[in-house]
Amino acid sequence: MQTITCAILTFCAALWTSYLPALELTPAQQTAKERGIALFNQFRVGGSYLLIAAEAGDADAQYYLGEEIRTLNRFITRESQKWLEAAANQGHIYAMIRLGRSGNDLCAVMGNCPSGSKSPGDWLRHAYRVALPLAEQGDPEAMFLMYKITLDTDWRAKAAEAGHAFAQYGEAISIKQGRGFYLFGNRKKAVEKWFKASAEGGYPLSMQYYQEILAERDDWEGVRYWQQKAAETGHAESIYTLGAYLSHEPEGAGHELDLVKGYGLISLLLDLDGGGGMLTTAKETLPLVAAKMTPEQIEQALAFAEEWKATHPPVSYFPDKLSIY
Repeated sequence: MQTITCAILTFCAALWTSYLPALELTPAQQTAKERGIALFNQFRVGGSYLLIAAEAGDADAQYYLGEEIRTLNRFITRESQKWLEAAANQGHIYAMIRLGRSGNDLCAVMGNCPSGSKSPGDWLRHAYRVALPLAEQGDPEAMFLMYKITLDTDWRAKAAEAGHAFAQYGEAISIKQGRGFYLFGNRKKAVEKWFKASAEGGYPLSMQYYQEILAERDDWEGVRYWQQKAAETGHAESIYTLGAYLSHEPEGAGHELDLVKGYGLISLLLDLDGGGGMLTTAKETLPLVAAKMTPEQIEQALAFAEEWKATHPPVSYFPDKLSIY
């Protein structure tokens, strides 16, 4: 799956799905699945869409539906466990890991976790048995999942070396925070190496960090390039950053004033009525930009936004598909 498609669902969590049993969704079911996952990645409720594909037997939709229910309730309920187990029983490794972590869930503290077909330890061991052969064959996603299962950072390092962009981001952050021993400026070089590799692999948070590195060198052309690339992934904060700089609210990175494109980009964030805080930021900035525009320019900006929606991935906060929450 290419980077841009990966962004539509959630970042780089689809490579391993080729090992799941084949399931042909109808066009309507596939559209519902993609809409539901897009809403999930915007911290909005997409369960009614996910349910359509989940009931059709799609493991990824089952996983996201289980995760949404779990997140809304702040712990695994019977309903969320039902869907997570449905996905796990089809070989969905993320679902296995989530079920394996349920021993640390709030319900475990409260003593009211629903009983399942396997214990949390059983699910983790099962995930290990499924992921290990794939990792040993060189599959980057399986290597990263082995890190998630074992918390052994050697597996994350292997995944990074194999080209897994999220693992490369994790390596960069870990080294930046002091992991490992480096002489002189070698730590900084290692951090840059991994952020650059991850950015080139399509991960927008790495693009943001790499922009900071380029800005320190006054490479503003490079900064502008990666700001555009990050926005094109659908990353909410990056869309806002590019829109704000194009609108000169504030000026920065040497962008020429483009009120139409700037307003249009920021207006994309008006749909984010779930969480994440970008809706408030957009509402505060848009009137400042609009004050510099004619009504015709605002109409052009809204038309630009509609065209962007039709040709780019949905806006996303890019949450970790297997967050600790």
